[in-house]
Amino acid sequence: MPESAGREYTLLGADGRRYRSRTPGALGGHRRLKIYGRLDCPAALRALARGGYIAHRVFFADEDTAIAAGYRPCAVCSRAAYRAWHAGLAD
Repeated sequence: MPESAGREYTLLGADGRRYRSRTPGALGGHRRLKIYGRLDCPAALRALARGGYIAHRVFFADEDTAIAAGYRPCAVCSRAAYRAWHAGLAD
């Protein structure tokens, strides 16, 4: 039986509202900074280790949902997506 069997996770939807899911999030984010990235992101892991970040942690099912909710890619772990996002600001 998979580890997540019977568990529920709280994810953020495209509308920015929380919902319950039996599938864990594929991406993590920071609610105040409106940033999303990989769960193994070195910058996020350092921030979590320092504390404080955990209170603003959110999770997304996928990248499209994070973007639709108004979050931007992390410049550390999602460098290519961040560059594309940043280039879009200059247009």
